[in-house]
Amino acid sequence: MIVPLQAAETPTPTRDTFWGIGGVGEVLFYYLTALVVVVFLYGVYARFARYAEGDEEPIDRLDDLGSRIVAAAAIVLTNEKQFDRDLYGGLMHSFIMWGFLTLLIATTVLGIDMDVWQLALGRESFWVGDFYLGYQFVVDAMGLLFVVGIGMALYRRYLVRNHRLWGRHTSSEDDLFVWTLFVLGVGGFLLEGLRILGNGYPEFEIVSFVGWGTALALEAAGVDQSLAASLHWWMWWSHALVALAFVAWIPYAKPFHMLSSFANVVTRDENSARRLPGIPADLEATNAESIDDFTWKELLDQDACTKCGRCSAVCPAKASDRPLDPRDVILDLKTYREELDAGMTDEQPIVADGGTSVIDAETMESCMACMACVDSCPVEIEHLNSFTRLNRQLVDQGDVDPGMQDVFQNVMQDGNTFGNAARNRADWADPLEFDLADAREESVEYLWYVGDYPSYDDRNKKVARSLATILQEADVSFGILFEDEKYDGNDVRRVGEEFLYLELAGHHVESFEACDFEKLVCTDPHSYNTFENEYPEVDFAEFADDPMMPFEYDGYWNQNGEIEVLHWTQAVEELVADGRVGLSGTELEYTVTYHDPCHLGRYNDEYEAPRDLIRATGCELVEMPRNRSDSFCCGGGGGGVWMEFDEDPKPSEERLRETLEDTDTAAGATVEKFVVACPMCMTMYEDGRKTGGFEGDLEVVDVAELIVEALGKEDVATGE
Repeated sequence: MIVPLQAAETPTPTRDTFWGIGGVGEVLFYYLTALVVVVFLYGVYARFARYAEGDEEPIDRLDDLGSRIVAAAAIVLTNEKQFDRDLYGGLMHSFIMWGFLTLLIATTVLGIDMDVWQLALGRESFWVGDFYLGYQFVVDAMGLLFVVGIGMALYRRYLVRNHRLWGRHTSSEDDLFVWTLFVLGVGGFLLEGLRILGNGYPEFEIVSFVGWGTALALEAAGVDQSLAASLHWWMWWSHALVALAFVAWIPYAKPFHMLSSFANVVTRDENSARRLPGIPADLEATNAESIDDFTWKELLDQDACTKCGRCSAVCPAKASDRPLDPRDVILDLKTYREELDAGMTDEQPIVADGGTSVIDAETMESCMACMACVDSCPVEIEHLNSFTRLNRQLVDQGDVDPGMQDVFQNVMQDGNTFGNAARNRADWADPLEFDLADAREESVEYLWYVGDYPSYDDRNKKVARSLATILQEADVSFGILFEDEKYDGNDVRRVGEEFLYLELAGHHVESFEACDFEKLVCTDPHSYNTFENEYPEVDFAEFADDPMMPFEYDGYWNQNGEIEVLHWTQAVEELVADGRVGLSGTELEYTVTYHDPCHLGRYNDEYEAPRDLIRATGCELVEMPRNRSDSFCCGGGGGGVWMEFDEDPKPSEERLRETLEDTDTAAGATVEKFVVACPMCMTMYEDGRKTGGFEGDLEVVDVAELIVEALGKEDVATGE
């Protein structure tokens, strides 16, 4: 057993910060520190000066700055997004961050005591007695937590080799960052152990329990008090130089994310993705010809990326082997910007279909606009803002997928994505036993925007008739726009066709303004999202005098939310709750699972209304492993429903396989029906059921079809 040396008598618990360093060493340390601070501040200034060269943001991201900082601090300190879907990663990052912040605060407190309290103000040190003992205990405890967190990071990166951490942008910089933190953490405890051993184990230093244990281990390894004192000088300078070099390095490499990530959270848009960047008043302006066409926030997004790969892990396009990795797009833009600024590369197209460019057109065409990347990012990177800018540039250049070009042409000529005659838009309702009201001619409670797929797609027509039957049974006043209804524009906007979107938005707000109704109800979550979140953002006055714009509406529409916009499940849930839809006592004895549509769930946080309606029919609802905000896109968003991709498996096939294998196992029962609440989801899953060979295994149905079956009206709804 090792017996500690006799503790030296110390009147008051404290210690000499520069023990064994000497006066010259102390002066040299302060000189190096001043130099490092200058290098650090210059690097930070250069970063933010570069952001200022970016384009102006369409929204105010610095309003109510105090509240933003407080909210951001709460998000960062709780690590709430780090824990999402990854307990290990959340704990690891929490240990590292809380440990690092504690050590930073401790160093700051010591600097204030030495340089301000004592030197500048001439006071007695407060770093003594009980304060010192508490300080040392907390620093050791949190420093140990820091080292444990770094150890977890090393284990995940190099032993487990977590797939998220390795990609095209993984570099030696990442290795240097994590190993520098490890050296700082372990080196700090070695330094403390040498000091305690070299001073003969002062009794009060036992509060530094990790340092005390390190001293015992060093002594067991043959280091005596004299050798410890000698080694302490070398260890002190080694630790100090590594720490100073790290601080100087922060603004110039990956460690800068410690600052840029917090700034990114402060300046976040809580409605990002559900509302895309504002329409430029000059529709002829460039979108992404140059890296400086990107806004300052989009440049900050690039620097905030920590390469954690969470966006990559949840991206359905990447899972389907489409040529898209959200992380790579953000980092490709960053790398190009930095190399261009450093003179290491020549200017090239930001995005193009073929030839040399920073981003390939096929990469952007692969995006499903599902918002999974934005939702999963722990530092609030707004991927879809940058992606939309790239898509707008592709449209400007004419580098658009042929399938999308056909859709654009159909919408421009016929007002719908199918290219069918506008006069046939309400033909889906012909088999109904009642007539639909014309909302242009009479007042209604609900103005129902039916949408393209329920109007023209045979499978979705049954859903439209089901919903019409439900509203009729509820005895509510509802009507439609007939041929004045056009495509809503949500997805053509997400593939970059801003001009066409604006034309559609102007047409619809004029149509809505001409009607007398209380609530606007949408069949499609995509329509719901654009009416609820994007139409109110457009200042139509900027474009009303443009001869290319066939509308006269002048101003904002529904900016203050006077008109309630609802997805149909929300509207019918209200009717069921009011007892206007007779579902009490109904028993459909099916075991079903429900797929959350991206534009209803992640985009608009509506998860319960469809589930409440499913349960109201008497069905047993079991959840898929990936549900609610973790739902996996069907593949139809962002124009995917109109384009052909070489992918295996299709997102819809993967989701159906998950239902048949993982959901069945978890539920302990066979899922009979795969339930959706989105026309695009219906289209994609019916296709996936055929191409994946699942036709005999389960049925794809809409929530509305379950309800009409529970009401005993399925024959009317289907037109049979």
